[in-house]
Amino acid sequence: MTQRLTWVDAIKGFLMILVVIGHYPGEMDHPILTYIYWFHMPAFFLLSGLFFRPVSKNQTIGKSIKKRMLQLMIPYVFFVSLITILRYILAFATGNDSLDYYLNDFYSIVIGGRFARGCYAVIWFITTLVTVYVLFMLMTHYLKRWLQITVLISFYILAQLESHYVIDIVGGAADAASQAIFVPWNLDVALMAIVYFAIGYYARDLLKHIPLALYVISLGIVLWAMRAVWIGALDYHVSMKFIHYNHPVLDIVIPIACIIVLLGTFQFITKFIRLRVLEVVERHSLIIMYAHISFDKIFNNFFDYGIVGYTLVSFIPSILISWLFMRFIPYASFLTGNLRADRPAYFKKRLFIV
Repeated sequence: MTQRLTWVDAIKGFLMILVVIGHYPGEMDHPILTYIYWFHMPAFFLLSGLFFRPVSKNQTIGKSIKKRMLQLMIPYVFFVSLITILRYILAFATGNDSLDYYLNDFYSIVIGGRFARGCYAVIWFITTLVTVYVLFMLMTHYLKRWLQITVLISFYILAQLESHYVIDIVGGAADAASQAIFVPWNLDVALMAIVYFAIGYYARDLLKHIPLALYVISLGIVLWAMRAVWIGALDYHVSMKFIHYNHPVLDIVIPIACIIVLLGTFQFITKFIRLRVLEVVERHSLIIMYAHISFDKIFNNFFDYGIVGYTLVSFIPSILISWLFMRFIPYASFLTGNLRADRPAYFKKRLFIV
């Protein structure tokens, strides 16, 4: 069994569960959502960096960039279009014939990022990840290591300044305040995301085999932070989507400590047991990501449920749809990002070939 199967897929499956729980629309009487947001999205970026391969000097960087963009954006365009078509059919069928509604709604979907809400709450991650990949490919291809670090420090400072503007100058609720800065597709969030991505890349040898001493130190930091928030001694929140970072030091220390504990725990557990349930979640994670909010919006019209019911109605239909999609829909593998799979005739044009 490969190293990837023993812990990376399990971690990604676990993180996808946290993504779903993180979108729970109800109120909770404990800060579990605060804890989840400390690290679950930084972890996705760090894991992407962990397995990033820079473009060698004798390779064409344009081809590598194009490949990564197609792998991420073909599923993005397909699933966002599918959700939008189904939403508009349902809205029109239930009597919504306002042209302004469709125009304004479609505009918010096109600019995406933090401006797209509801069923599209997750799509910011894909466009941000594409931006991070492109920037980091260019940096590692053309810049020496010390220049890469300099650029990353500059990006981090800019991200903190942007967050300061959103939190302290604009003020108010983070989701509304962040929209005062108009950047489509949340491309500006790449300023922070690329730092987590770079940590995964630069520290990959260490992170693939977490030392016990590092694990214990990180666990101590995590437990301290959790307790401090629980008793009200620390007010620390992270929301990458809404450019909400609380502290220039803690924004590195707490997320990375959480991720180290996560990696170390799964690396240890999967030495003895294969976490098949989490592997299943990871295998269907793409459609779970795009579909889980839509299923909640459908079912909560008919049922009153808490966090457990919400999680079930988010996961079970999403996994079922994913299984049916991959088994019965033509070109499903290509539409979910496998560029080597059989593809529709339209996508055999040179534009889509790498």
